[in-house]
Amino acid sequence: MKAHTQKRKPSVKINDWFWNKRIEVINEEVIPYQWKALNDELPNTDPSHAIENFKIASGETKGEYYGMVFQDSDVAKWLEAVAYSLENKANPELEKLADSVIELIGRAQQSDGYLNTYYTIKEPDKRWTNLRDNHELYCAGHLIEAAVAYYEATGKRQFLEIMSRYADYIGSVFGTEEGKIPGYPGHQEIELALVRLYQTTGKENYLKLSQYFIDQRGTDPNYFRVEAEKRGDTEPFWWNDDLGYHQAHLPVRQQTKAVGHAVRAVYMYTAMADLAAETGDPALIDACETLWNNVTRQQMYITAGIGPSEFGEAFSFDYDLPNDTAYTETCASIGLVFWANRMQRLQKKAEYADVIERALYNGTISGMDLDGKKFFYVNPLEVTPEVAERRHDYRHVKPVRQKWFKCACCPPNIARLVASLNHYIYAQENNELYVHLYIGSNGSFSIDGQAVSIQQTTNYPWDGTVDLTVTPDESKEFTIALRIPGWAREAFVSVNGEKVNIDILNKDGYVYIKRIWQKNDTIQLVLPMAIERIQTNPKVRENAGKIALVRGPIVYCLEEVDNGKDLQLLSIPTHASLSTTFEPNLLDGVTVINGEAVRMNEDNWKDVLYRPWTDSSSKVTFKAIPYFAWCNREPGEMRVWLNETKE
Repeated sequence: MKAHTQKRKPSVKINDWFWNKRIEVINEEVIPYQWKALNDELPNTDPSHAIENFKIASGETKGEYYGMVFQDSDVAKWLEAVAYSLENKANPELEKLADSVIELIGRAQQSDGYLNTYYTIKEPDKRWTNLRDNHELYCAGHLIEAAVAYYEATGKRQFLEIMSRYADYIGSVFGTEEGKIPGYPGHQEIELALVRLYQTTGKENYLKLSQYFIDQRGTDPNYFRVEAEKRGDTEPFWWNDDLGYHQAHLPVRQQTKAVGHAVRAVYMYTAMADLAAETGDPALIDACETLWNNVTRQQMYITAGIGPSEFGEAFSFDYDLPNDTAYTETCASIGLVFWANRMQRLQKKAEYADVIERALYNGTISGMDLDGKKFFYVNPLEVTPEVAERRHDYRHVKPVRQKWFKCACCPPNIARLVASLNHYIYAQENNELYVHLYIGSNGSFSIDGQAVSIQQTTNYPWDGTVDLTVTPDESKEFTIALRIPGWAREAFVSVNGEKVNIDILNKDGYVYIKRIWQKNDTIQLVLPMAIERIQTNPKVRENAGKIALVRGPIVYCLEEVDNGKDLQLLSIPTHASLSTTFEPNLLDGVTVINGEAVRMNEDNWKDVLYRPWTDSSSKVTFKAIPYFAWCNREPGEMRVWLNETKE
């Protein structure tokens, strides 16, 4: 096990045209908006009651518990987003509000350290009797993550101490020792949170508790079956009576395929990667790599969405990636970012940051509209409202985002991810400084005790030119490693105007530039952004004969508002001319793809269902917009995968 060393976190401030707008939306709109939601102040939405639950649990007011069994986690994720927001920009009024919520949480904590409003209010004598379904440890995990983030952002210890006390209590309850419960959570989350708590406090009991939850999962006798029998639950579990829903069908080191509830899975894989990095466990490292390869090579959408099945919000099987019925929960794509980030800490391979980038620019922010007041729970890659209505697929009948959800996990998850984006851009290991993401920013680092600043300027993702200015306090030898994205067919790197041979310096997708750096040295990275026609593995049946349009990290789609109805009638000729235009007044400013297409003529079919082939198409033009921005204008049809004709 690695020795724990408390490290000063580098300071990174984002100054980026694309992301500043989204961070501002989180700070100015989403966080206040969600606070209203948590306090039941949003008209025409399902009440949350989440803050009221804490007031009841604390004895401040009287009443009944209301909401999902995991309602506490909505408050936790809001607090975590607030923490990152305060880290980015001081806001005394918001900090004072957060402090008051933390004090409320402290008053709701029980004398033994227990903290869960559902069981405190509704079933006080049934703690830990239904780990499979009732999210006690999941809520604890989110509260721990929020406490760590708040401490790191503000230096205030109250929340951290509340949750350390709860974690200590949990450690006294769970384990294989006599008198303890040999169980683990139905919804993984606490495992990764405990690692964060260990990394912040240095207390190894938190790391060991996380290890216990991971190691115990899926062992025989299976705890979920034992627990169900003990509480008299004899009904088969609703998900085909399959323990794979909770990834509890096998010990984690024996799992080779991603199965079950997608968010639970990637949260667990995140913790596995965390533990592998802390302990160096080779079997755990192998399991992480095997599962990563399965997800990203057989079960991930081009938008970095995962979990195609509405039944169980789950993975299904390899190459099952339907477009119009894709579930692809926003939280699942966010969880994929967390996992990729931890895999990146395990091994510096560009493919991990590639997935983070693909998810950030596509499958995560698609879950929120541009003003931050409406949200998608699911993110399909094709929508035809009339078809969805006839199928009674009510998720897609009206392709508009919702103000809030009864199960409101996704909105605060987006908020905490976007607000914490500065933590994903750079990484430092000893005297190596990695640039993972190309986002305008200013970073301050300490390398061998010497201060080093780096300024990144770019118009990414619309332009592939990235300029970095490196300024050590004094001349210093160290390494800067630049990621070369997997989508970049060619890349050019220069230092102080002198070209660098990236073929020689490239390792696993990073260009390692080791030299004695002087004040105001400059690096320029140029990534040509060609429009790519992307095909799918032929095993993905739904996409046979289709292409998707991608430029740089951005996946594009067609919308009815630009191209008319019946988008299935459009085809893109193989050699059609395609071009890009930046439209500053469209969708807050986006680069669009314009091109030539052919459209099948349906006017002369009348009521004929089948007929011999005849060419009845005509040439038209089309406009494609970034997938993340769809459904911000008139609702209608949308599709990512487009028919291709060999012309």
